[in-house]
Amino acid sequence: RRKLRTDVAAAFPNLSAEQLTEFIPNKEELNVIKIYCHKGEAVTVYMNNRNPVLFEIEKALYPTVYTLWVYPNLLPAFSTWPSVLQKLAGGADLMLPGVVVPSSGFPQVERGTLCAITLLGNRAPVAVAIANMSTAEMLAAGMKGKGFAVLHTYMDHLWEYGDKSCPPTLAPLVTDCAEKESPEDEEEMEGKEPAISFSADPLQHADVGDLSLKEQDSCAVLVGKEELGENRAAETAEDANTVVQREAEDSRTPQEQMDALFNQCFFHALKFKVKKSDLPLLTSTFLRSHMFSCCPAGQQLDIKKSSYKKFSKFLQCMQHQKILQVKELNKGVESIVEVDWKHPDVKAFAVPEGFSSVSAAQDSKSEDREQVYRAPEIIPLYGVSTKMIPLFQESGHRKGSILSSSEVRNIIINYVKTNELVDETNKNFVKVNAVLCDCLLDKSEQDEISNLKWDDLLSRCLERLQPLHQVTFFGQEPIVRKGNIEPIDITIAQRSSNKKVTIIKNLELYGLDPQSVANILQQKVQASATITPVPGTKDRVQVQIQGNQIHHLAKMLLEEYQLPRKYIQGLEKAPKLGRKK
Repeated sequence: RRKLRTDVAAAFPNLSAEQLTEFIPNKEELNVIKIYCHKGEAVTVYMNNRNPVLFEIEKALYPTVYTLWVYPNLLPAFSTWPSVLQKLAGGADLMLPGVVVPSSGFPQVERGTLCAITLLGNRAPVAVAIANMSTAEMLAAGMKGKGFAVLHTYMDHLWEYGDKSCPPTLAPLVTDCAEKESPEDEEEMEGKEPAISFSADPLQHADVGDLSLKEQDSCAVLVGKEELGENRAAETAEDANTVVQREAEDSRTPQEQMDALFNQCFFHALKFKVKKSDLPLLTSTFLRSHMFSCCPAGQQLDIKKSSYKKFSKFLQCMQHQKILQVKELNKGVESIVEVDWKHPDVKAFAVPEGFSSVSAAQDSKSEDREQVYRAPEIIPLYGVSTKMIPLFQESGHRKGSILSSSEVRNIIINYVKTNELVDETNKNFVKVNAVLCDCLLDKSEQDEISNLKWDDLLSRCLERLQPLHQVTFFGQEPIVRKGNIEPIDITIAQRSSNKKVTIIKNLELYGLDPQSVANILQQKVQASATITPVPGTKDRVQVQIQGNQIHHLAKMLLEEYQLPRKYIQGLEKAPKLGRKK
């Protein structure tokens, strides 16, 4: 917390000492969560009073709109027309023709400066953006071109993490004498999504003409009135704005459009990406490596916005149509084991017009291209066992309740304080009552131990709970499994003529396709790599490669795939440098 306060003070020097203490309080609960954007960027979000107040990308801190509503003068602000808000919420960057020139002039900023975006007539920011030009460059360019790269907006997914409140009404500091008519070009946005964006879909594809902010039920709402003229529609048909216009003209609901997009990407990937030799293929690899790459430019696959809600249900629907067959080869890990490429729907699919012939050719040639892998998020969990019920029933938990380590810790602390078990002479110790004795002590210890240290108390409690773990693969729903996750197991085996081979097991548990790992290793070390069944198991495979290749494996798993070292077993068997393998 102290480091965060120092970082905030350095990032936002305009904050006074009192404001800084109020912003990052000493005693109030401050939560830290990690989320991923649709393109895979990891973002750290700091929550205070259930609202996100800061987000961090690549060690740079940015305020949210919730923070800017409390401190509206924290960043230099630029105003835009109310009609532009809908485009910003849809993922667009702010173009200079959409920026309102105030009578007092623009604030002086340099390229790369973090700025706030407000709406004309209200000082409450609705977006956080980075200036693409300095103030002087904006004016010299005649207010044309891309002005700001938008990172976060009111009504985007990051805003939805909070209480979803609306911007307050803050009167401008200086009366704005700028022209009040609608902007000359309503399409001053780039329709493409920024490189780093939390943006949600455009609001119900409504008309985006002369929109204004009006007070209704003490919340700012958008009211639209304008019709697009023929000439303006022709202008907006250029570049990425064509995507926005096509969506506006589409009479289907957003859910129906997402279902259609999933079907299109599914058949595209199945027909042009997946080969028979790729089977069995992890469903997570199929989604991440094949379907995502078949998504048209300017669009994004999001299973939660479809009628299926889960990718497994989508595949069940395809399996019901007898297009493919999915099996759970490993516990909790599904794979595509069979595909009917002669199915009428597969044979009838053609690459959409939106894909140029060059793109289609690149698609067919990129089947074996290495895809970006994102390590799953693994969280240890604990289930309440029969023996531990007396300790947890006061907090309303029953047998089988699933808890995180922090939740277990809080429950134990509350139990100790509620029952006044803290040792009065030494607060580092907790008195053992009948419940703690039965739950945490062995029979041989029950007559000997009357006090436990806090750390010993908590560690004993965790040891006696049922171990579970939650695995979240990128773009998929979390999966909770029993037991601790098995590590990736690396062993060295001796073969005939004293030759050594490296064997790697359990790759599937971490969303890694064994065949892809074998192909990559074979290319890197120029040695033979094969896939063989794991002895004594059904439908499980292992990668076997000639020689002791642990150095190469360690670099790939730890540096390229960013897997934590604690989930990899056997790295200590790497050959020592300078000695013959």
